[in-house]
Amino acid sequence: MIRKIVMVLAAGVLMSLASMSFADVAVPTSGRFFELRTYHCHPGRLDALNKRFREHTNALFVKHGIELVGYWMPTDKPDTLIYILAYPSKDAREKSWKEFQADPDWIKAKAESEKDAPIVAKVDSVYMTPTDYSPIK
Repeated sequence: MIRKIVMVLAAGVLMSLASMSFADVAVPTSGRFFELRTYHCHPGRLDALNKRFREHTNALFVKHGIELVGYWMPTDKPDTLIYILAYPSKDAREKSWKEFQADPDWIKAKAESEKDAPIVAKVDSVYMTPTDYSPIK
């Protein structure tokens, strides 16, 4: 008898789950789009990268509609800079980034900062959207 009750309850749960759409269980997002970027610098070039951000890159990001969220240097990974940028959408990210990279002021600042040696050896980029419980949306 108990086995029969358990089977009936299990069947009911399965039927309920089967009737749910993906939208019922998907995590809602705000539409805001974030990018986590990690720059792995050539040895000894992190100071040059920080200087370029301080004196040029940040202002150019803002000029092109890119929101600066934060910058960090990992304590266990020398010559590494991690930062997060925000955009209204993925399409806005693509537009802003394309305009930033084509900006003559960026091209000049990059060339000047790398006249002695290249700065960045590798860039890792992760695109993200916030969860419904994220304090940053």
